[in-house]
Amino acid sequence: MASLPLPGPDAQLIATVVAIRAARSGAANLTGQDLSGLKLSDPRGAINALRSLGWQLNDALFDGDPSTPVPVTVPALARENDHPLPFGKQARSRVSGWTTRSVSAKLVKKLSPAARLASLFLAAHSTSKLLGQIPPDLPAPCRASLPELLQKGFLTEFSENRYLLAPAVQHLSGRRRPTAEERSLKTATVEPQFDAVAWEQWKSTAAPALRRHVEAVEHCAVCARPVECVADAFTGVVHSHFFSQAVKNAYGEWKDAHPDRGPQAAGFTVAFRNEHGHGPSYAQLCAGLGWGLKGPLRGFAVKRLLANGWLTDTGTVPWTLRPGPAAQAQGIVLPKARSAASAVPAGA
Repeated sequence: MASLPLPGPDAQLIATVVAIRAARSGAANLTGQDLSGLKLSDPRGAINALRSLGWQLNDALFDGDPSTPVPVTVPALARENDHPLPFGKQARSRVSGWTTRSVSAKLVKKLSPAARLASLFLAAHSTSKLLGQIPPDLPAPCRASLPELLQKGFLTEFSENRYLLAPAVQHLSGRRRPTAEERSLKTATVEPQFDAVAWEQWKSTAAPALRRHVEAVEHCAVCARPVECVADAFTGVVHSHFFSQAVKNAYGEWKDAHPDRGPQAAGFTVAFRNEHGHGPSYAQLCAGLGWGLKGPLRGFAVKRLLANGWLTDTGTVPWTLRPGPAAQAQGIVLPKARSAASAVPAGA
């Protein structure tokens, strides 16, 4: 599809669907409902673009009963020798079903044709570990839509050449075999073993204010986190974060749609602390505000709220988000009784 002389994502997306359906014999059926479901911005223009390649698609797709199958023909797929798509019957059916599920997945079904076509490319090229290499023939409009897929949670990150699918769409992964380079980079990981004695010893050496905070999180009945998760958060290695330009671009688009993010975030931390006795994590903050941010984009958004003074925290101590100086200047503050008891000193 990427090699066909088509004008844009509308025609490319319908070409993909039709080609897969017609893969074995060059002939297939399509309904008006199928066409409407693709939510093309210019469906007639897309069909005409395919006709210019010799593909045979009838106007009944627009004028007839939307539920009635309309035959379509792709001459290049009708040849018996040197077939470009050598699918068996079952494989063709599976790929066709996968295509339908992918473009109608909850995270992408309302996005542009370019973004939904990009989701097909990236799902198809992903490994079972959700890692993928951006294919060199990914159309330019699809590449431009990658920040949108990141913002919507279809991707957790991407760079110039690589990406990671989100776990929520793992069922769509094409499960491409890892390349030799990817296999060589793979390192064995061992699940950390929780040591209750070591955890108690760590808490016994912590400053009193830090220990109060740790135990507020550990014994929070609302969060109800497993003790091993709490221990790992406080004692695990803190990694520095690198945010790609793509993440920063995606943040810029999200920021424009959320002009009140600063006061909202600060106010949320006050309400959260009143209920929990400790501050929210980055994930709890974004989920509680319905922002739907994940991965690096979530981290970058919270970092910007911290940098702009809407929030403050205690260095690398988790669950310490609270109103920053910009919020305090607008009267968004923690209750004095709560702040005196719960705030962890910066040197803790």
